[in-house]
Amino acid sequence: MQYRNLGKWGLKVSEISIGSWMTDLNGLGAAETARQSIRAAYDAGVNFFDCADAYSGGEAEKFLGKALREYKRSSYVVSSKVFFPVGRGANDWGLSRKHIIEQVDSSLKNMKLDYLDLYFCHRFDPTTPVEETMQALSDMVAQGKILYYGVSEWSPVQIMKALSVIRELHLRPMSVIQPQYNMIDRYIEDEIVQICAENGIGIVPFSPLAQGLLTGKYRKGQPLPAGSRATHQAGKQINKLLTDANLEKVEKLSRVAAQLGVPLSVMALSWVLRLPQISSVITGASKPEQVEANVAASGFTIPDDAMEEIEDILRYRPFVRKIG
Repeated sequence: MQYRNLGKWGLKVSEISIGSWMTDLNGLGAAETARQSIRAAYDAGVNFFDCADAYSGGEAEKFLGKALREYKRSSYVVSSKVFFPVGRGANDWGLSRKHIIEQVDSSLKNMKLDYLDLYFCHRFDPTTPVEETMQALSDMVAQGKILYYGVSEWSPVQIMKALSVIRELHLRPMSVIQPQYNMIDRYIEDEIVQICAENGIGIVPFSPLAQGLLTGKYRKGQPLPAGSRATHQAGKQINKLLTDANLEKVEKLSRVAAQLGVPLSVMALSWVLRLPQISSVITGASKPEQVEANVAASGFTIPDDAMEEIEDILRYRPFVRKIG
């Protein structure tokens, strides 16, 4: 496993990290498999584990905290997020000072930790002033409850507004963002990557395999694999990605990966890591074998000729409007 700095900051995170969004905790067998996956990741050198207060109603945080308890605290980096509802009360969601402080304490209690390494704002909250949110996060850093903070799916304008408020109020700096990013969804290349580069902000993208599309298990003209995400999340993200155009790209990308002698998933993860602004890619894994496959991407470099072929397949065109 190789490690990268979190943007310009001193924290080192593994190039491959593990997320808890899709962790199945239903039943003893599923929980044990999830525990084995975390152990396999840690043994492979993964030191960054991502979670959120809303995942499984807080149970994901409790599970992750218990699973990591057998390891030395200084040996791993753990994160959580805030925004989505955790109850029915008027203040049980969003990015108000009240909700942030309460949820930081709740996450620490769930994981039985003294501090969180990273803390993210899931989404932008239009009902709360940005200065209130940034001040609360800065105060949590000052109190030692979180070490670094950032945002997840925020627009470039929203990120720039936050950075402006931080400078104006002399707050603790934003260190990291967690957007979606993969071969199919490259919107952060339009503006966000440059914003992060100019401000020393690390990027730790989620869904680097496009909900499983870039594993190659979904093929054009073939039935959905039994037990796959597309069969038990019908109508949600992965199903919307299963278009003929995307599946045709998968066919072509799979041939490039075969020429390189690696699974499509390894090539797709390595492709994300090609950007120096990427600090780590957050992967999901439902079993240890998937963890082992994903960590193989750390240190793997796609040759220039293969990269050119990949770009020709993807045919991405950043949004540019000529002015004048």
